[in-house]
Amino acid sequence: MTGRKSESAVPVSQYRERNSTADRALDILGLFTESKLSISGQEVATALGTARSTAYRYLQSLVGSGFLEEDPGGGFRLGLRVLELARLARRGYGLSEVALPVMRDLSAEVGETVLLTRRAGGAAICVERCEAEHPVRISYERGSVLPANAGASALALLAWLPEKESRELLEGQRLQRFTARTMTDVDVLLARLAEIRRDGHCVSRGELDADILGIAAPVRGASGTVLAALSVAALEHRIPDRRLDQVVQAVRGAAEHISERLAVTGD
Repeated sequence: MTGRKSESAVPVSQYRERNSTADRALDILGLFTESKLSISGQEVATALGTARSTAYRYLQSLVGSGFLEEDPGGGFRLGLRVLELARLARRGYGLSEVALPVMRDLSAEVGETVLLTRRAGGAAICVERCEAEHPVRISYERGSVLPANAGASALALLAWLPEKESRELLEGQRLQRFTARTMTDVDVLLARLAEIRRDGHCVSRGELDADILGIAAPVRGASGTVLAALSVAALEHRIPDRRLDQVVQAVRGAAEHISERLAVTGD
């Protein structure tokens, strides 16, 4: 046997060098932040711990591939290739894809069912649901269409609409009473919506399903408008008053996290 090498074989040292170069390129791209939109060769050399000439080789390689370009004001800025990748990344993400990982984390944190709801005219639609280990029977099944006047999610979706639009939506439908706690008076509901806006979240107790506590917070898109509501639904006795604030803060934090991710994806 001649011990002939395969033409596709890559020497280990060469593979390691290529991998190291890729790592350095990613490190350079990671130097850009909201407050640093341009970087100098010296800054790159210092960050990588290399000679300035080596840093410039990495920079020129990134310029050649379109990931960086020379900044007219000096240094280097992100190139058009990065913008193109960002556009493709945004196309791959919708509301559910962004929200679901956060919903699973929230459900694990609080131990309760988590819902994602959107508004469709005068109704609320459950678009995603992450079940807790102890599932609860509630009206919010995935895909279900529910009225606007009952439940934390529905009220949170209405709360940030202009008051005139909220009034028209509520007056334009028959407001059904589901439990003794359901509100059907439009003026009372509008006062409740103002309270929700002030608080930044909604807590409902047995307004749609008896014995169910709902906690909802708004999810905002890149423009700042409310796209959806994130909520926790639990048997009321499972979230006593001493635990309520903890769960409220968890829901609000998760909704803000989804909103931040949507701002990045441009949804």
